Amino acid sequence: MSAAIDVVSIGMVTAVGLDAPSSCAAMRAGIDGFQETGFLASGGEHLIGAPVPLPGDWVGEKRMAYLAAMAITEAFAGAPEARGSAALILCLAEDDRPGRPASDGQRMLARMASITKLTSPNKARIVAHGRPSGLLALEQARRILSAGEAPFVMIVGVDSYLTAGTVTHYFAENRLLVTDNPDGFIPGEAAAAILCCPRPTTGGLRLHGLGLSREPAFIYNPDDLASRGDGMTAAYLTALEETGIAMHRVGYRISDLIGEKYWFRQSALATLRLTRGRREFMDIWSPGETLGNVGAAVVPLMLGWAFTAAAKGYAMGDSVLVEASNDTGACGAAVFTGRAV
Repeated sequence: MSAAIDVVSIGMVTAVGLDAPSSCAAMRAGIDGFQETGFLASGGEHLIGAPVPLPGDWVGEKRMAYLAAMAITEAFAGAPEARGSAALILCLAEDDRPGRPASDGQRMLARMASITKLTSPNKARIVAHGRPSGLLALEQARRILSAGEAPFVMIVGVDSYLTAGTVTHYFAENRLLVTDNPDGFIPGEAAAAILCCPRPTTGGLRLHGLGLSREPAFIYNPDDLASRGDGMTAAYLTALEETGIAMHRVGYRISDLIGEKYWFRQSALATLRLTRGRREFMDIWSPGETLGNVGAAVVPLMLGWAFTAAAKGYAMGDSVLVEASNDTGACGAAVFTGRAV
């Protein structure tokens, strides 16, 4: 079994709040950040999106750098002893995603460092796999911490689907939620950060199991295979076996569901295939209900929400399973336990 690690501090910048407390409170209350954008859909209607309320001249890579820097700064404020010693893992959009807002990861890191004025002796790492990036980053964080390479690891995810290239691409693929396409997603943007350490803490969120896999029947699969949830089922199973609990013992789930039925089916199939014993209901939360599709920011954001729920006592159980996947089949799941402060 791999060493457990703790999430000890968080930061968020979303369409419903410029810090973690306000973002989590809004998500819990079901307050969304949806509004008309400057992008036009078919028939001349304005595309609905979930932009972060930032100054208008912060666009593109500059905008992403400021979002990420704000989340990082908030997370360090919760654990100031980690400043200057934390390794950084930056989660970004897929390298081949059209219109990705931060096309040069190293340049993005330099911008973030300039804004935050924070340095570390540890080389920063980049994970560019979109929504499940944060789960891959957790695996890297475990290795860094267990090897003693750094006393803390900061995982930050930042992304936006509100760029001209991205909107144009997903319109062409019939993937956006518009009047004549109810099976689509709302484009959003966000940044979120989690600070991890290897030692038990008072309060916080502890990682116990992590599973990474690949779905052969991914949403764009060229063979037009029907998904049975094989990839996510394998990810669930690995995370649960490492944790040492059965699926029906999990308290609740947080998923990166973005509104399209493909992802609901994948999650439901994985749950049904692994649930043994009596379980009448398992709650499932999704940031997508209020923030739309926030891409690579979603895993740190989901973990930040679980961290807050545990700290404030509104988590739906002692354990939570967090899942994410992307359009090319990469998927993963992780099981955490939370403890109230």
